[in-house]
Amino acid sequence: MVVFAAATGLRPSELFALEHGDVDRAADVVQIRRAYANGRVKQTKTRLSRRAVPLQAIALEALDQLRPRRESSLLFPNARGGHLDFRNFNRRRWKPVQKSVGIEPLRDLYDLRHTYATFALRAGVAVFALSRFMGTSIAMIDLHYGHLAVDSYQHAVSLLDALALERAVDAGWTPARRPANPHSDTISRPHRRRLSADGGRPVELAATFQSPLTDSNRRPPPH
Repeated sequence: MVVFAAATGLRPSELFALEHGDVDRAADVVQIRRAYANGRVKQTKTRLSRRAVPLQAIALEALDQLRPRRESSLLFPNARGGHLDFRNFNRRRWKPVQKSVGIEPLRDLYDLRHTYATFALRAGVAVFALSRFMGTSIAMIDLHYGHLAVDSYQHAVSLLDALALERAVDAGWTPARRPANPHSDTISRPHRRRLSADGGRPVELAATFQSPLTDSNRRPPPH
């Protein structure tokens, strides 16, 4: 569950409320529909909270390692098959494990959400996309993690430079168009050949004609 939390950025309340039916293996996403807090399951009501979070490979591997629990529909149930309690899990499981491996200072389970945001921004995930995955606003992402996206400026410049170079190459291979003369009423077409009257050499004729808007048929300007 800890690896899955760090790989999805879910809130602990959303993590504890996940059910097997929320995981879409075909689309590699997990649907966030509800949250469990203070002993109650609540349906997510806001547009930002209801979302589909993409499952990266490490998250799918974490799911594959779960023991099947047919007696519970929950993805991460407690020993009795019910919902995990945040405080109990944090005190009895999460913090003792950190102490055993020498992590200082001790981290809260919610910090795994920050871990997800940090790695996502370092990987170049757009802030807009990240805000949708995490179910929060762009302003909140920028407030807490904006300093991590500074190195993305160079990435953005490289993308823009690559696009400009691509357009320059396309322009070099595209034949230049001859500008039209807006003041000319004569349209020229390729020359055609016509045999002379005596059957001799063909005579080159320029296929020129007057456009419908010649001086002879152009409407007079309104008074």
